Amino acid sequence: MAQEQQLPEIKLDVTQLYREEIFTDRKAGTLRRLVPVLADGNTDNSRPVLYSGQTQLLTPAGVLPLAFELEAASLEDACDKFPDAVKIAIEQAIEEAREMRREAASRIVVPDAGGMGGPPAGGGGRIKL
Repeated sequence: MAQEQQLPEIKLDVTQLYREEIFTDRKAGTLRRLVPVLADGNTDNSRPVLYSGQTQLLTPAGVLPLAFELEAASLEDACDKFPDAVKIAIEQAIEEAREMRREAASRIVVPDAGGMGGPPAGGGGRIKL
């Protein structure tokens, strides 16, 4: 009999629960507000409320999703900070794409030597007389 593979136990951390609220204008993007809660569902005022933003950028290669954290004290503050955060997220995405392009260009391509370090199969393509 095959030994049963044990799967990891996946548990929620009841000390780190949040209630998620979504706000959108259905045009520019979405704001998420994560309100900390206790295990009973009541608001946990000892932890900060977290805000994040999401939007999409249309590029020649297709739609690029952007997600970013917002340091905000309120929903109104998060809305005010949204445009600048989008600009920063776009700049970071462009820089990441440039870095990936540089890495791809700097890779050295080494042809396969035919397996285990020996000559290629079929004599290596050299003409012998």
